[in-house]
Amino acid sequence: MKVIHIPYGIGISALAHALRARGVDATSCSLRTHHYSYLADQCLNFDQYPSEKADELRKAFFNEAIEKYDIFHFHFGETFFPDRSDLEILKKLGKKMIVHHRGSEVRMLSAAKSFNNPYVRVKRSWPEEKVRSNLEFLSKYFDQAIVNDYELWSYVQPYYKKVHVVPHTIDLSQFTPHYPSLKDQPLIVHAPSRRDTKGTEFVLTAIDKLKKKGLNFEFQLIEGLSHEEALKLYQKATIVIDQLQIGAYGHLSIEAMAMGKPVICYIRDDLVEKYPEELPIISANPSNIFNVLKNLLRQPKSWETVGIQGRRYVEAYHSYDKIAETLINIYNKI
Repeated sequence: MKVIHIPYGIGISALAHALRARGVDATSCSLRTHHYSYLADQCLNFDQYPSEKADELRKAFFNEAIEKYDIFHFHFGETFFPDRSDLEILKKLGKKMIVHHRGSEVRMLSAAKSFNNPYVRVKRSWPEEKVRSNLEFLSKYFDQAIVNDYELWSYVQPYYKKVHVVPHTIDLSQFTPHYPSLKDQPLIVHAPSRRDTKGTEFVLTAIDKLKKKGLNFEFQLIEGLSHEEALKLYQKATIVIDQLQIGAYGHLSIEAMAMGKPVICYIRDDLVEKYPEELPIISANPSNIFNVLKNLLRQPKSWETVGIQGRRYVEAYHSYDKIAETLINIYNKI
């Protein structure tokens, strides 16, 4: 079994590493410049070449991949070529293919409202008509798809014969728990990849109100840093605030839990039962983040307990071994 993960993102490298740990020949390849490109096994950065040269390099790489790999794992609904003409070729060759949806390319406001999520925001670059057209196109070539959680499953389930939920994974050996200490002044951190979709304005408003109430803590908004620099700051944190509008937790929550930090993140009400019963994330949305954060700050004795629960949760559900096993089972059934 030889697997290739493309075209970019932190997820492609993590999944390739997880599969290799289980003896699978897996490669992650970043086709264009991205802030996580350095994590991939191959960084081709086609976008840095003149268009004619980029096309030539893409075709050469694609032809090499056809000869080398038998499973093609595409992320974000993108493939080797911008027009995705490679899908027709791969399908005719009988290659195993699966599409892995990860976020904005599938979220639709109209659907979100039917899920009773009034807080969700979508990227302007992904209007609903474009999302639907994209899913309709992809479903012609893929019978099966993967999503990271049931929030995304809600959007894509009508388009594919089978949708698998495969959670994010991280290398737990790279994360040493540093549980919150009562001796230090509490440090709250929030690290949005995009302020408008993560609810940052509501976090900042809540922080300002808590300061005016006289609660003793420090706050740090983490933006514009490398992944390594951000991780160092998470290690110092007492409480980590993830996203407040989407309705599910992401990579930041997992990394923070691996470090033993209490995590605040909005979990959509109808999805709570979809997660394991021991999920320790403290749910908060834009309408109640002030009260949730205030109550957590006033219960310092709970911080270490929640941190320990978070580490155990990640070990049980997000480890390389757990996710690789799930992926291998899916590949064998494509």
